[in-house]
Amino acid sequence: MTERVELTVPGPDGDRVVRVSNLDKVYFPERGITKGDVLRYYLAVAEPLLRAVRNRPTMLKRYPDGVTGEFFYSKRVPKGAPEWVRTVRISFPSGRHADEICPTEPGVLLWAANLGTFDFHPWPVRRDDVDRPDELRIDLDPQPGTGFREAVRVAGVLREVMAEAGVVGFPKTSGGRGVHVLARIRPEWDFVHVRRAVIALAREVERRMPEEATTAWWKEERGRRVFLDYNQAARDRTIASAWSVRGTPRATVSMPVTWERLPEVDPDDFDVRTSPDWLAEHGDPHLGLDDHAHGIEVLLDWFDRDGRDRGMGELPYPPEYPKMPGEPPRVQPSRRRQPPA
Repeated sequence: MTERVELTVPGPDGDRVVRVSNLDKVYFPERGITKGDVLRYYLAVAEPLLRAVRNRPTMLKRYPDGVTGEFFYSKRVPKGAPEWVRTVRISFPSGRHADEICPTEPGVLLWAANLGTFDFHPWPVRRDDVDRPDELRIDLDPQPGTGFREAVRVAGVLREVMAEAGVVGFPKTSGGRGVHVLARIRPEWDFVHVRRAVIALAREVERRMPEEATTAWWKEERGRRVFLDYNQAARDRTIASAWSVRGTPRATVSMPVTWERLPEVDPDDFDVRTSPDWLAEHGDPHLGLDDHAHGIEVLLDWFDRDGRDRGMGELPYPPEYPKMPGEPPRVQPSRRRQPPA
């Protein structure tokens, strides 16, 4: 028999009743972590998690059978959502549209977690303007032969470059081997320009440490370096939010940390069981993220300079995107036709 429980959590205009079930279902067999543990975790971190996702179109990465089962991405609001689950219409690069959830309160997090959601993947926009990002995101992705420590070193140089452009970044672990860096920006630019700002940052980091960092889109060109994934700034591309549970055997969490602590931590330090205590002891390291919204004018000037002085223009978009203005051919180097001799 399916165990059904009603949980009462505070809402903006009174208590919400969230119906959940199968709380004893094991989601992470290696650790014995259950669905109930995941729900209790999300209730414990609801306040800082909502700061990360509030009013943002958010895709749900769902594991209905736990980490050892199949997962899928839920981009459209699931059927049967409570009437207090807010949504917004967003458009994909293909031109299609969808109504996506916009978390606003703890009950939405529990409702989503009851559907098997591990990761919350928010867009870098708010529901009042879904075409102009207010968050700059840089994804440092270690390639084979590199790992978290290499990503941390690259993140340190990225921090310096961002400061030179007048932008303050806030780091977090990805929950795996990578590092994510976020910055609040004014919502005055579209996705194309924000992506160019990330490209400018990534290129400057690559210039300063070419043996350790790369902007190469094609895997065959990356080598044993950390890839600065500029395409995570493209429309409809997202990363797991801070405080999201990741689909790893240990039930790790994407954890915000200070720059000072980043070189000292290990991604496995933060999981469903340990992170609430860490939050209680250290607070939310991203609490100041919203204190000031930065401009990206300097970064766009860098992008234009690279094009003018170095012949470096646009970089390839992901394969599912329509051909973009100024984009180079989407053909990996080893498959490009060579001119006849």
